[in-house]
Amino acid sequence: MRASHLLKTPDPSPNRLATARGLHRSGRTTILLIASLMGTSLSTSATAQELAATWQQRPASLALALMLGVIVLVMLSYGLRQMLYALNRVFGTQHYPYAQVVPAQWPMVTVFIAAHNEEKVIADSMQALLQSDYPPDRLNVVVVNDRSSDRTAAIVDATIAQHPGRLQAFHRSSGKPGKAAALKDAMRHAQGDIALIFDADYTPGPGLLRQLVAPFLDPEVGAVMGRVVPRNVATNLLTRMLDMERSAGYQVDQQARMNLHGVPQFGGTVGGVRLSAVQAAGGWRDDVLAEDTDITFRLLVAGWKTVYNNQATCYEEVPEEWSVRLRQIHRWAKGHNQVLWRQVRQLMRSPWLSWRERIDGLMLLHIFLLQPLLLLGWAMALGLYYLNGSEVLTVFIPGLLLVVYAAIGGFSAFMQMVYAVLVDGHRQRIRLLPLQMFNFVASLPTITAALGDVVLDRVLHKELVWHKTVRYRKESGA
Repeated sequence: MRASHLLKTPDPSPNRLATARGLHRSGRTTILLIASLMGTSLSTSATAQELAATWQQRPASLALALMLGVIVLVMLSYGLRQMLYALNRVFGTQHYPYAQVVPAQWPMVTVFIAAHNEEKVIADSMQALLQSDYPPDRLNVVVVNDRSSDRTAAIVDATIAQHPGRLQAFHRSSGKPGKAAALKDAMRHAQGDIALIFDADYTPGPGLLRQLVAPFLDPEVGAVMGRVVPRNVATNLLTRMLDMERSAGYQVDQQARMNLHGVPQFGGTVGGVRLSAVQAAGGWRDDVLAEDTDITFRLLVAGWKTVYNNQATCYEEVPEEWSVRLRQIHRWAKGHNQVLWRQVRQLMRSPWLSWRERIDGLMLLHIFLLQPLLLLGWAMALGLYYLNGSEVLTVFIPGLLLVVYAAIGGFSAFMQMVYAVLVDGHRQRIRLLPLQMFNFVASLPTITAALGDVVLDRVLHKELVWHKTVRYRKESGA
């Protein structure tokens, strides 16, 4: 095309002018409507005429302000939710259902120990289950050795030989990678309708199995989750920070959801499922990284309850290196977002849920989108700064809302950590709270990248890749 052609501007036809004016009025009307819905008083922050003029002169600034206002509202809603949970955990009525159940007849239970290259920890896990006070004739323990290339198989076989009839092994040498795929294949060894699941680095106490099984006496319960506590807290700064994070997640967040009849989450270990309920909800799936979140929501939309028992405590190893920590949280975020993609519509359509469960479940499903939203909000704020559009921001974000967001939206997660530490009685650990900002900032790009990976995997139809968490304990022997 010639440059002269580019310089020529044809006279707009009446139809084109009408269309352009219609689109312009439509955009202006939309902006006015959203501003009013967000609670902005146009009579004080800007008149309708001034807003229309701003849309004509600075549409980019107004659009950025609108999107940033939506992000602030979303972040503030999650901040208020976390603050509500923290206050409920400290000042509200605590709900511990089934804690005092002492039935005369315990059901048949199968315990699965998921193990992949676990020579350092597998012996301790098996020994802990052998010391359980659960009736031995009602207990079936299956060690799921999934394609291990170290001494895991030899240690498992040696321990089984020492305790004939108490344990059995399922040695898996092929099939899809990942814990979900291994457990799916191992389910044919289940006896009874209750399956408890432990990762190989967990060492359950003698009474833990009874605490996890008791809620299943309620026929409406489809899954049960216990509390996870790090055992290697004193190793370094990272393990201490992760201990505070775990405490907030279980001691405050999970327990508050239980108190408020929300959606407690089955965590994939230190918990169990009712096999008939899982089968009715579609069976065990091996095409998702977060099989625990997938099970939680499929049971939820099918009308089954998940119970959290804060008194059923078990100990785990948390990552001691930042690289291991970031790979772990990348896997969690990616798996969680896979479930979001599949389950959000089913959640909203389920006839079995109360409005409280729908809202809590919806916010839980979107929890790993907050970090990408936060980064996007920072980018938009910088864009407004360079466009000299700071005054436009108050059109959609009233000053009072910004103050509330600054006080609550960005710090409520840290508030949960403070309350969890106080409830646990570890008051000296509050001194580590400022350092949690480094943990938070380090997780932002990792979780954001996980969202991008989910999108790419769906477009490119890529296979799942499971990154095993490194173990640090010294080998306990055969």
